[in-house]
Amino acid sequence: MIAFPTAAGFAHEWERQMMVQNLAHLIGSGRIKLYTPESTVSQCLTNKTDPPDLRVRRLMAYEDFVMNQLVPFIRHDCQSAQIPIGLAGASLGGYYAANYALKHPQTFDYALCMSGRYLLTHFTGGFSNGDVYFNNPLAYAANMAGECLDVVRAHTHVSLVCGQGPYEEGCIEETIMLADMLQAKGIPHTRDIWGKDTAHDWTSWRRQSLIHLTQRYG
Repeated sequence: MIAFPTAAGFAHEWERQMMVQNLAHLIGSGRIKLYTPESTVSQCLTNKTDPPDLRVRRLMAYEDFVMNQLVPFIRHDCQSAQIPIGLAGASLGGYYAANYALKHPQTFDYALCMSGRYLLTHFTGGFSNGDVYFNNPLAYAANMAGECLDVVRAHTHVSLVCGQGPYEEGCIEETIMLADMLQAKGIPHTRDIWGKDTAHDWTSWRRQSLIHLTQRYG
């Protein structure tokens, strides 16, 4: 499983925030193996200085790294060329997980997306082009059809989890929008909306990941 960091972008974030310890029963029993790369989120999504088309090209370069370097490394490390790979992420990490699962369902069979943002144009100031469109789940998922949609339906499952508490503004709305879209398209998914006592923080994400990853892999 690839676990993407939040806006901080640090590879050690999941360990520092006790997510690894939180999932020790799954890791220790060999149910999952975590890979926690750094991300380029600060160069792509939260960067407000560089032009949006440049930032989106950086986003695509990171996807190229994931697909052509990280995925082959994981398969070699696990000694299996066909091993199913899951994805997980919270906050902006949830965006990466959802985007890659929907774009590459034959590689990634599951994505746990907690408190994510899924409207890429929110980060581009409304700018859009072809590159933005194909990295904007709330845009391209709405238009999936035919063989492309069949492949997504057959190969992946997206779990969308979000609270309604402090700092979940934007996340809860986009989580519901994406869940509605996946439901309309018949794409396997889970919609799990928590209450107003559930904030946009690691305490919530530890609880949510424990439940969902145990259900999936335990």
